[in-house]
Amino acid sequence: MTSAEAKRILETALICAQSPMPLRDMRVLFDDEIGADSVRMLLDEISRDWADRGVELVTLASGWRFQSRPEMRTYLDRLHPEKPPKYSRAAMETLAIVAYRQPVTRGDIEDIRGVTVSSQIVKQLEDRGWIESIGYREAAGRPALFATTQRFLDDLGLAALDQLPPLGVQGEGHERAVAVLEAQARLLDDDQASLLLDEAEPAGPQAEPQPPAGDPCPPDDLSLRPPESPSTEQP
Repeated sequence: MTSAEAKRILETALICAQSPMPLRDMRVLFDDEIGADSVRMLLDEISRDWADRGVELVTLASGWRFQSRPEMRTYLDRLHPEKPPKYSRAAMETLAIVAYRQPVTRGDIEDIRGVTVSSQIVKQLEDRGWIESIGYREAAGRPALFATTQRFLDDLGLAALDQLPPLGVQGEGHERAVAVLEAQARLLDDDQASLLLDEAEPAGPQAEPQPPAGDPCPPDDLSLRPPESPSTEQP
C-alpha cells in the first residue's frame, strides 16, 4: 500500500467517524501493518492538506476529528437560527470550579460558591460525561473527589487540561473561571450544548459559607494547584 492510499483511507475514516478517533483505531484500519509514527506523519499531512479550508483536523483528549473552524460558526448558525440551550449559572460555576481546582469535593464547591450545591446538578454533569468521581479524600467522612473527564476536554475542543484558557491573576474567583469556560464553549457547535436546571439553594444573604460536616479542608482560592492523591478504596 502506498502512502497516498493509506492517507486516503485514514482521511475517509476520520471524516466518517462519529467521535474522535484514537490512534489505536487508526492502526486497525491497516491491520497494524503501519506503525504509530507513520500514522502520525499521515495525520500531519492531512492536517496540512486542510490548512486553508473551512474544516480542520484537530487533536483532542481521546483522539483526532474533523470539525468546522471557529470563524465558520457565524455562517453555520444561519442554518439553525434558533438559540441553543443555555447552561444554568449554578451548573457552569460548578463545572468551572471542578475544571480549575480538580480534584475537589462537593464541600469545596459549596465553600467557593457560598451556596448549597444541588445533587441534581452534580448528577447532570456526571450524566453529561463532564465530571466523575475519581476517589475519596482522606478526611472525616471520606467525601468523594470530582475531576473532569476526557469527554469534557473533547467537548471543549481541547487535548489536555493545560490547554484550558488561563485565569490570569493568581487567585481569581469562580466568576472569572465561568467566563473563561463560556468563552471557550462559544467556539463549539450548538449541538454540543445541554440544558441544565438550576436547583441550588442559597445559603442566606449575609451568611458566611461554612465548611460542610465531614470535609474539614476548605479551599483557599481558585488558582491551579497540584492534584492531591485520591484514595480509590471504597468507603
